[in-house]
Amino acid sequence: MRKFCTFFIFVLTSSISHAQTANAPLAPSDHSIDIPLEELLLAASQLRDNGLNTNRVLEGGIFSINVRHIQGPETILQHGRITEVWVVREGIGTVVTGGTIVDAEAGAGPGDFRGSAIEGGDERVIKAGDLVFIPTGVPHGIKETESIVYLNIRFELRDPD
Repeated sequence: MRKFCTFFIFVLTSSISHAQTANAPLAPSDHSIDIPLEELLLAASQLRDNGLNTNRVLEGGIFSINVRHIQGPETILQHGRITEVWVVREGIGTVVTGGTIVDAEAGAGPGDFRGSAIEGGDERVIKAGDLVFIPTGVPHGIKETESIVYLNIRFELRDPD
């Protein structure tokens, strides 16, 4: 475990200086791992200090675990094959989900879209301790916040067997 933590911290700090989600440690398939709270807090702190939004802390192919730090509004997204679970760690913000994306543009994958806002969605305040579940195909985004940090756990939809 100590070797993994050392490796994790190295990858964590190096990935911040490169792409925000590149070089994440691969999830093991033969054993479990723990990511201590201190490491997640360090990731959030480094995001704030470097003006970044996302740091992928574990890559699993069809899933990933990310630490996100958002200040102000973010681009509205809709994923064609991704379901997300957010676990808010600190801060407060207004999330909007559902409705229709305003100024929608195609994203990187099939069914992915991005836009400037959501029309007719469900707005609510989220804060530390809250969990947000966003199914595939649902537009979503942080509409406003001074600062919010959350774990973003993403699962890719599989094709039926």
